[in-house]
Amino acid sequence: MSSSSEISHRGRIVAITPEVTTVEIVSESACAACHAKGLCSLGDSKAKQVELPTRGWDNYAVGQEVNVVLRASMGHKAVWLAYVIPLLIMVAALLGTLAAGASELLAGLVAIGAIALYYLVIWLLRGRLRNEYIFNIQA
Repeated sequence: MSSSSEISHRGRIVAITPEVTTVEIVSESACAACHAKGLCSLGDSKAKQVELPTRGWDNYAVGQEVNVVLRASMGHKAVWLAYVIPLLIMVAALLGTLAAGASELLAGLVAIGAIALYYLVIWLLRGRLRNEYIFNIQA
C-alpha cells in the first residue's frame, strides 16, 4: 500500500490524453458510509478530479481503479500554504491595524483584504505550484 511518507487516495481514471491523465477521487466524510446517512444528512461525499502527467510507458485505461499518491511533505506544504500562512497574515494584519489605532471595522476589512491579496498571489502562482505538486499513479 503506501508508506507513512506518502498520501494515497483511491480513484478511478476518467480521461487519458497524451499530456494528462485525469483521475476522479471521491472523498467521503467519516459518516458517509453509515446506513442512516440519508436520514441525518450529515454524510457527504465530494468528487475531485486530479490531473497527472501521462507517461507513455503506462498502460492505464479509462475506468480503471488506481491509487493516486503524493509525497506527505508536499501535503504538509499544502496545509501551510492554504491554512497556516493565511491565518498568520490575517492575525498580523488585524492586530497591526488595531495597534495603529484604527477602528475594529477597518481592522477587520484590512485583515480580509490581506487574505484576499494572499490568495490572489497564490492564484497567480498556480502554474508554478502545479509543477511542484506532482501526483503519481499506483495500479
